[in-house]
Amino acid sequence: MAANDDEDTSYVDYDAFLDPAFSPSSFANTLVLATNNPNDAPLDLSTPLSKVLFDAQEVDSRIDDLTTRSAIPLLTHTKEQTEASRKIITEIDAQIKSLNESYKQLEKEVIQKHAEADEVRQVAARLWEALKLGRSVGRCLQLGRQLEIQYAEITASSGPGSTAGGGKKEDHRALVRCAHTILSLREILDKRAPGEEGHGLDKVNVIRSLQDGIVGSIERSVSSASEQIIREFNIGSASTYAQSEEAKARTVSAAITLYLMSPVSRTKPDKWAPQLLLQPLEVYLRNALNSSIASVARSLATLPSLDRTLAEVSARCQSIIALETILSTTKAPVHPLLPTAQKHAPDRFNLLQPLLAYLETGSLASYFWRSMASSLATRVQDIVNRGGVSARTLKTNRNSVGEAIRECVIRGSQPPSTIAGSKGKAPKADAEKGEGWDREVAVMVGSVVGNLGR
Repeated sequence: MAANDDEDTSYVDYDAFLDPAFSPSSFANTLVLATNNPNDAPLDLSTPLSKVLFDAQEVDSRIDDLTTRSAIPLLTHTKEQTEASRKIITEIDAQIKSLNESYKQLEKEVIQKHAEADEVRQVAARLWEALKLGRSVGRCLQLGRQLEIQYAEITASSGPGSTAGGGKKEDHRALVRCAHTILSLREILDKRAPGEEGHGLDKVNVIRSLQDGIVGSIERSVSSASEQIIREFNIGSASTYAQSEEAKARTVSAAITLYLMSPVSRTKPDKWAPQLLLQPLEVYLRNALNSSIASVARSLATLPSLDRTLAEVSARCQSIIALETILSTTKAPVHPLLPTAQKHAPDRFNLLQPLLAYLETGSLASYFWRSMASSLATRVQDIVNRGGVSARTLKTNRNSVGEAIRECVIRGSQPPSTIAGSKGKAPKADAEKGEGWDREVAVMVGSVVGNLGR
């Protein structure tokens, strides 16, 4: 109560100084205005400064008085707090010491062992990656060596010792074996994602050398040899059964090889087509067409050679029918890189279907005659427009020319006698009468006779 009385009689305005919104600048401004006239110049600052110094002395005296009167309670409280702190520190020191000892034991038994185990884990993981990479490299090298041996079988059979005197027969089946080996290498090398078999192989020098120096060159050679077999295919009525069977076997091997080696990357399985197989087949048909069109156009200008030319054309068409029969009886092989596409490859799926779809036709023979007829029409018109002896002779013999072309189409539409199973075409007796090929006969005869005028 005495303290409160002292505070009441104090000159210091404690409430103003203890106010949370107290501002020294506002307090100084108020004090200066209270002791001066705002219009006076200059202002008298000695009075407000004395007021502030007096208040400070008053507060100092107040602090000295309070500490003097309350010294014993303050010292007693401080002593009690110090002793309590010492007890707490003593207890805490013991707990900290125990905690440090437990941590050291934990570090020794767990943390250090965990660090050692983590190192072992990292080493084991890297060893496993190295082992997987080594296995993949080993498998690739093994397949590369296997590919070299298989390719050597092709080159050996086509070398000097492959002649009749050497007794060495061509091993065309080695082409298919090479294709399967190349696919096995592709299957490994294309799987480059982390965790897959081919991950990291592109960084191994020996694998890059294998791809560039061996696999690439052999792949090109195998493709070239298979395409050459397709381009040189020829089975006519003059071929023996043994020759036909050999040509058929070589063609089947070449077709399967090109089917398997056709690229599959960046292609949807349901849209995939064996481009490496379709290209040489298309070239074969185009060459047969171009040769036939050119020779028939020349013979129409010189009729005495027409019979021989039409015999050659019918032989070419017979070879095309033989090729069509071979492709239709050859099932498409299972392509390891197209697993989903193979689900849609039942017994009815053969190597002919992609070609027919590509050419947008239902028969190679029909495609041959109709394509030839569309080109011959222009050639005949050129002969007629030029006039002269050739045009007059051609017009005079239009009936015999038309009959010769009709017989050519009928004869050329018959499969060779050495090729069995002609895809359900008309029997030989019917084919000789022209049944089943009436449209092709009409188109071919019309392309020549129909453009001769009167």
